[in-house]
Amino acid sequence: MKPVNFDFARPSDLPAAIALASREDAIVKFIAGGQSLGPMLNLRLVQPNLLVDITGIAELKRVEETPDALELGSCITHADIEDGRVPDVTGGAMRAVAAGIAYRAVRNRGTIGGSLAHADPSADWLSALAALGAQAIVRGAHKERQIPVDTLMTGVFECSLESGELLSGVEIPRLSKSARWGYYKHCRKTGELAHAIAAFLHDPDRSVCRAVIGATGSKPIVLSDASVLIGKGPDHALDRAAIERAMTGHGMTDPIEQQIHFVCLRRAVQQAYRP
Repeated sequence: MKPVNFDFARPSDLPAAIALASREDAIVKFIAGGQSLGPMLNLRLVQPNLLVDITGIAELKRVEETPDALELGSCITHADIEDGRVPDVTGGAMRAVAAGIAYRAVRNRGTIGGSLAHADPSADWLSALAALGAQAIVRGAHKERQIPVDTLMTGVFECSLESGELLSGVEIPRLSKSARWGYYKHCRKTGELAHAIAAFLHDPDRSVCRAVIGATGSKPIVLSDASVLIGKGPDHALDRAAIERAMTGHGMTDPIEQQIHFVCLRRAVQQAYRP
């Protein structure tokens, strides 16, 4: 199949893109890398009247580093992060996540903002950035606001952007030198979408210990105080019963699904504390 007919625009600045997003006489979709949207257009799963290419907007490719955080524009690609073309304030965590996304051709084109706004439960950045405590930066016609990445997704392929808003970037906190990080995902074969994801961050200098269970079929499950679920011994055994209760409380009741996600989380924690 081929897409339905649509108009095309390529604005040169953010206000022009936001003005297009605010149109009430058209169904507007933004495109950057197009690695997810392209196939959906061809299958007519989305049928916009207007397709807006935002890759010509310099502000969406910005990189701003402060003592406490890193702000990346939404059009920064996975390969930009993987190859170290932008600073990594996470001690290599973001580079490792980026390197494991799909295939190199996808990483060359796919963008961090597109991944978040697309809100696919199996996407790496939703789970990884939620665990890191990142904030999505959202611009509208009259205001800018920040949304914690762990609340950005509201459902499958749905996020909390309002009409006329554009996800313009993401702010990632700087991890301390003592931070421990683990990330593990289960795929049937390399490059496929994940069937289970687990991310774990322990940053004692900032009093952060957070775990995320992703690729759940819906929103990632965020365990904001994971310290109470992890043993202090050398094997850092997990409180399986508490984690299973958390998964059940978020609608994951299938024992096999619970087992796969629990094993992923266990491996992420083991990775984090590996000598």
